[in-house]
Amino acid sequence: MSAEVIGTFFVTLVATGVDVLYFSGSGHVDYVSRWLARGFITTAMIYAFSSISGAHINPAVSLGFAVRRAMPVGQMLVYWVAQFVGGFSAALICFVVWGRAIALGASHPGPQVTQFEAAIAEVVLTFLVMMVILMTAEEAAAIGKNAALAVGLTIAACGFFAGPISGASMNPARSIPPLLLGAAGDLAWIYAAGPIIGAILAALVAAFFFAQPNKGEREAAKGK
Repeated sequence: MSAEVIGTFFVTLVATGVDVLYFSGSGHVDYVSRWLARGFITTAMIYAFSSISGAHINPAVSLGFAVRRAMPVGQMLVYWVAQFVGGFSAALICFVVWGRAIALGASHPGPQVTQFEAAIAEVVLTFLVMMVILMTAEEAAAIGKNAALAVGLTIAACGFFAGPISGASMNPARSIPPLLLGAAGDLAWIYAAGPIIGAILAALVAAFFFAQPNKGEREAAKGK
């Protein structure tokens, strides 16, 4: 799906680039700007592509919708391929510009934070983001573009309070490609397992509120 490729490309490009500039000190990027950039680009991509593909731009989100039975598993796998193509394409561009310093732009645990603690943080953060996505999809007035602001602000808020813990990834396609290209692949499991578990838990909890996915969830999962 071209919309998922492009959307994930720009989310990864902005998130990786702004983090490299922040941690290297080579750009005028402060802590607040760093996370607002993540939230703003996510909002923009949802506005641009929600009616085409649902604008998941995140394999964990696609998994959450599949667990909710709002989209077929086969389509989820197609989305995963598109999202990782977009993520790796953006990471390759960043690698050409910064080389191994791209590892600065990948999500990583903060100082004195263990990998397990970072993984738990990713579970909680992804659970929160996925719940916001699923709950807003249940409201007819909040589907698609109107949910963009809620999701973007949630991602920024997660970064504000949990960025120092895990890097607040919540998105395997955003974090795993720069980790691998930056020779920090030993951290990749955190940003695969954490978001996957968080998305599954959110989908299961959502079932307590809404047993079956409604039309809004299906539109959010696959576009209109």
